[in-house]
Amino acid sequence: MKEDYSDIINLPHHESRNHPQMPMEARAAQFAPFASLTGYDAVIHETARLTDRQVELDVYDNERLNRIFSELMDSLEKHPVVAVSYFKPDEHKAGGAYMTVSGKLKKIDTYEQIMKMEDGTIIPIDNIMDLQF
Repeated sequence: MKEDYSDIINLPHHESRNHPQMPMEARAAQFAPFASLTGYDAVIHETARLTDRQVELDVYDNERLNRIFSELMDSLEKHPVVAVSYFKPDEHKAGGAYMTVSGKLKKIDTYEQIMKMEDGTIIPIDNIMDLQF
């Protein structure tokens, strides 16, 4: 048996009348690599993401924050502009991040132990590291 393809080598390329030719981009896509482990990239990214530990305030810092809070409670009806630095715990892993928010203070809920800003940001009072107004 002779296998030099001499009987078909010079024949014209077949083009279907029923199916249009696939575009080059679609042809290349079928050979693109695929993710054999779905979600693996997301797990690697989450593991690599760094978080901070929450620092405990000393007695002096707590006293200073308490004085500022009492002054702030006296001027709460004026909706003062404040800058709050606080620790925001991470939802997915241990630790979190330090955030700073500036804006008008809407209210302080002493029962829920939260500060609510006019833009809707809710800050747990126990997580506040610094407060200025």
